Amino acid sequence: MVQQIQPTTDDIFYPESDGKPLADNTLQFELITTIKSGLDLKFKDDPNVFVAGDLLWYPVEGQPKINQAPDVMVVIGRPKGHRRSYKTWVEDNINPQVVFEIASHTNTIKELEDDKLKFYQNHEVEEYYLYDPNRTTLKGWLRSSEKLEAIPQMLGWVSPRLGITFELVESELVLYYPDGKPFASYLEIVELKEQAIELKQQAEKALEQERSRMTSLLEQLRAKGINPEDFDL
Repeated sequence: MVQQIQPTTDDIFYPESDGKPLADNTLQFELITTIKSGLDLKFKDDPNVFVAGDLLWYPVEGQPKINQAPDVMVVIGRPKGHRRSYKTWVEDNINPQVVFEIASHTNTIKELEDDKLKFYQNHEVEEYYLYDPNRTTLKGWLRSSEKLEAIPQMLGWVSPRLGITFELVESELVLYYPDGKPFASYLEIVELKEQAIELKQQAEKALEQERSRMTSLLEQLRAKGINPEDFDL
């Protein structure tokens, strides 16, 4: 009789992709990247907050079929750094506390508000946020004991874990930092950076012009035999 050798957990393969695209359209992609980069900026000075987009999360060791890839997830208590997947048992058994999903036209209500909600509920997610740009709906769930309970009013809601505020502005999702500034898209960040560079260049040019003016004035005084040190210039 041939003995069947059971694979150890070290032998189990955990795929690094679910075979699905990050986004089905440009709007969904922009929203995902805006949320992810905005949270990166929010926690840039905290080395123990890990933010990821479309990363496969395996909550149970030895069970690779149990997984999800949230559009954005936040893990408070784990160090920053690149990962090929997020395995809870490798990360001090810390599950993501906050997850975001941005719906596309291919997502169903059952998938987002039943299947994924159940998964996040079973694996200790504390806050689950869902925005559907096609239906212009914003929903959220907050953990109460062992269950994720629906948040009755999302407009003006402040995330307990993240401290960010949710709003719909002209039917579009906008997130705000605690100081009231909105999350910016990649393009807006680039434009703001270019504006800052231009203002710096203008300031440096104005300073150089002022230095040139002062140098010229001092030379005129010396030419007339006047000692500039006698003046408070």
